[in-house]
Amino acid sequence: MTNSVDSEVLAEVTRDEIVESQHRGHLVVFNADGTLKLSRGNPATLIYPRSSIKSIQAAAMVRSGLNIEPRLLALVAASHSGTQMHQNAVLEILALGGLNVSALLNTRDRPLGEDERREWGSKAPSSLAQNCSGKHAGMLLTCVLNNWPTHNYLDANHPLQMIIRQELETLASENVSFTSVDGCGAPLFLISLLGLGEAIHEITISKDLIHRRVLQACRDFPEMVAGEDRLATRMMREVRGLFMKEGAEGVNVGSLPDGRAFAFKIEDGSSRALGAVVVAVLNEFGITVPHENAPIYGGNKVVGSIHAHL
Repeated sequence: MTNSVDSEVLAEVTRDEIVESQHRGHLVVFNADGTLKLSRGNPATLIYPRSSIKSIQAAAMVRSGLNIEPRLLALVAASHSGTQMHQNAVLEILALGGLNVSALLNTRDRPLGEDERREWGSKAPSSLAQNCSGKHAGMLLTCVLNNWPTHNYLDANHPLQMIIRQELETLASENVSFTSVDGCGAPLFLISLLGLGEAIHEITISKDLIHRRVLQACRDFPEMVAGEDRLATRMMREVRGLFMKEGAEGVNVGSLPDGRAFAFKIEDGSSRALGAVVVAVLNEFGITVPHENAPIYGGNKVVGSIHAHL
């Protein structure tokens, strides 16, 4: 896993020009032709990519027969905020397979979005509201279409999960070195940061219509991939053609249609620096995102910022 000896500072928090905190990590940035443009830390660092590979998981489902409209496909590749719109769309996917919420085996949770969680109040956690429910609904529908069992669809040796692993290994040009369990209960594959970045580059430039279909669904429906005021949704709306996906514990990936791509892992697992690092990487690509900043306040006055240190 991540090693602080090899990591580098990716972002700093300043207050009145004094560095108050630092976020260390590992980063890889690719040119359109797949060559490495820059790297920070150790690209060979093994990481759990978490939800950053949901597009790859979705592609494996489509390859196995999942055929749903782009709006719903984007939700399968999502870590959604848990709005009623998201929950209703999960129910749509389940209904296509003659299933209901009881078939979902993902962890129960309250909505991921801050506003949505506040609105949820004291209600009990729900598998439907949990941010991975779209992915799980897609998994279940894929199982139904293939006559695979649904009661154990999260087992690492289930046919679906083996196909997902193969999809990831093929795109990353790397074998999974260990399999754990993600927060939602699905298998979680340990790969290098470099392999993750290569996988995002490859799925972006792929001539495979399945890969193109999944990424385009995410670009066309960014509100399904995350939600209002969420980083991935904001960035995909602002930067034409951008695909981006966050993962838990400070993981983030993204790409542009010509194949330029990036992947990084914040070592401390914080999401605070994600936006600043993404903006800095896009600047390396010649893309300016003027409205994405992270001010630091002293009272009601801006006294500092979170800025990337690439």
